[in-house]
Order: sequence, then structure tokens, then C-alpha cells
Amino acid sequence: MSHSAAPLVVVMGVSGSGKTTVGQLLAQGLGVPYAEGDDFHPDVNVEKMRAGHPLDDEDRRLWLDEIARWLAGHVDSGGVVACSALKRRYRDRLASAAPHVFFLHLDGSAELIAARLTARQGHFMPPELLRTQFADMEPLGEDESGAAIPIDGTPQETAALARAAIPSA
Repeated sequence: MSHSAAPLVVVMGVSGSGKTTVGQLLAQGLGVPYAEGDDFHPDVNVEKMRAGHPLDDEDRRLWLDEIARWLAGHVDSGGVVACSALKRRYRDRLASAAPHVFFLHLDGSAELIAARLTARQGHFMPPELLRTQFADMEPLGEDESGAAIPIDGTPQETAALARAAIPSA
């Protein structure tokens, strides 16, 4: 990340990996705006997931376009957005809108994340869809700007590891 502006970060991973919590802590620590990726979903996507149906690539297209617009609007000011960004082509779409974006993959075991999802209250994503998210998850490629961060510590520990992984943060 050789760009001199404030960091522009996508906190990515499967549902329940801690994207919102870690993303908010990271944005606060960096002094940049935070955006919740779930807020960019059209209502039809939320209802589909709430009903237990996984999203397909077409469902995610408009959602990714909205997140890409947010990233493009924060290239100079920096920012942190939580977005699952499960597939390489999704990350490529986001990176095309903001070439200096850094991806932080919150990485943990299916058992740990399933336990977190089961304990979570008030979220539209049912734990039953976790299997489909793990099936879709494509790890960061060596040529992608980003890092995988283990999530087995506290949210504060994970946020500290995330911040340390961001070049020039």
C-alpha cells in the first residue's frame, strides 16, 4: 500500500467472523469513517437470507457496486468497510473502484464462528447459511493487497493484529 492517504480497508470474512466489531474498532483506531456492508444490501437480499436462502452472484452484484462506490468516495479520506468479499472476483470488483484498498480477512475455524453465530441475537443471517459461506470463501491470493488475521483472541486483540497488518497504518 504505497498510497499516502489514510488507509482504505475492507474487513472481510464469513458471517460471524467479527467484521462489524473489528471493523468499528479498527476505524476508531485509525480515525477514519466506518461503513457496515450489510447496510448496502437491498431489502430483497436481506429477506432472501432471512428465509435461509444463500445469495448468488447476481444478488451480490448491486450490493458490491454500492460498496465499491463507498470505497471510491473515501480514497483520499480513508475508511473501513465490513464486507464478506468471499470470492476473488468480488474483491477484484472492489479493488477496481479503489486501487489502494487493503483486504483484512478475519480467519477462524468453522466451529468457532458457528458458536459465535449461534450466540448472536437480532441478525438476519441464520447460522444454517454459514456452510455456504465457507464453501464460497476464496482465500486472498498472493497478488492481492491484504492479510489474513486470526480471530481466536478478543475483538481488541484481533483489531490490534489487523492494524499492525496494514502497511503504513
